[in-house]
Amino acid sequence: MDYEVIIVGAGSMGMSAGYYLAKQGKRVLLIDSHNPPHAEGSHHGETRIIRHAYGEGANYTEMALRAQKLWGQLQDTSDEAIFVNTGVVNIAQPNSNFIQNVKKSAKDYSLNVEQLTAEDINNRWEGFNVPEGYIGCYELDSGVLMSENCIRAFREGALKHGAEFKPNSPVTSISIFDNYVQVETQQESFTAESLVVTPGAGTRKLLPLIGLDLPLQELRNTFSWFETDESIYDSTAFPAFSFELPTETYYGFPSMKEAGVKIGRHDGGRPRDMRKPLETFGTYEQDKQDVTRFTERCIPEVGQHKLGKACTYTNTPDADFIIDKHPDHDHVAVACGFSGHGFKFSSVVGEILSQLVTEDHKSQLDISPFSMQRLNVVGNVFKNE
Repeated sequence: MDYEVIIVGAGSMGMSAGYYLAKQGKRVLLIDSHNPPHAEGSHHGETRIIRHAYGEGANYTEMALRAQKLWGQLQDTSDEAIFVNTGVVNIAQPNSNFIQNVKKSAKDYSLNVEQLTAEDINNRWEGFNVPEGYIGCYELDSGVLMSENCIRAFREGALKHGAEFKPNSPVTSISIFDNYVQVETQQESFTAESLVVTPGAGTRKLLPLIGLDLPLQELRNTFSWFETDESIYDSTAFPAFSFELPTETYYGFPSMKEAGVKIGRHDGGRPRDMRKPLETFGTYEQDKQDVTRFTERCIPEVGQHKLGKACTYTNTPDADFIIDKHPDHDHVAVACGFSGHGFKFSSVVGEILSQLVTEDHKSQLDISPFSMQRLNVVGNVFKNE
């Protein structure tokens, strides 16, 4: 057997899994069709928010807290910034399901969260213009992950602990047998005892190679940077944020190292044809128009639009993740469908995947909400309907 574990897809989740497996002394091979970190998936753009009081549901808070601990451990091994404690303020109307979930998880887990009125927010941070009647939940211990630094640190750590990496190597075939797997690229063939599949934006292309067809949709989304008054929006003075309006949801970052305020629209997006290159920012008028309109209304002290980029969301029907073992093969684990809010969890997802393909094949955290079984099952094949 060439390896103990092969990981197909070495982006956010896969590189993390490779790191934790290699740290255990496992013989690991990472394969990716690109050379992470790169701009073809969902991890580029320098920064990602990490929140603990999680508006998307109680299933995530325990994972977020474990992820934060693991990010701290990774920071201890890296000379590059991994996490910046800017705080995160979640803003919405009081009856919002999102803000109610934030409040509930803050209470249930005794998190360091302050509840603020619109007036409180506007008085504390000059850069906001929150409409009257909105409220905010300010998480003091949350902040910003430097996403590309995170992947570099996982990559360097995995290689340091003996993992092997094959970048720019698209997988053409996967064969799963009772006690091993065989993975082929255009140039080479490899065998291993176990397989981890974390294909990111390539999910719907690769899952049929292991007999799965999940109801996923790829969306093109965009984010932008704006010229900034550093005295107002610098990361030492302004928090990261999520902002839910009645029909739109945005997220944003303070200016990191004078890069400018970064803002993106989380909902919406355009269906992406994965057979074609990712359309660049500015292809559609809406790319710039939406975020500019939002800043004029709610973040009025920022300056002109500076730069924009596009990325890919791979969404499940319920926007919850898929983290599970293959329904027919206990030695194959799958993680995908992170629906535009997965990066913050990549440290803990990598740890979970390392547990699913070693020892007793069980995660130490409850991942039952992320099972494939919640999706439509027909004869052990998940249909895209």
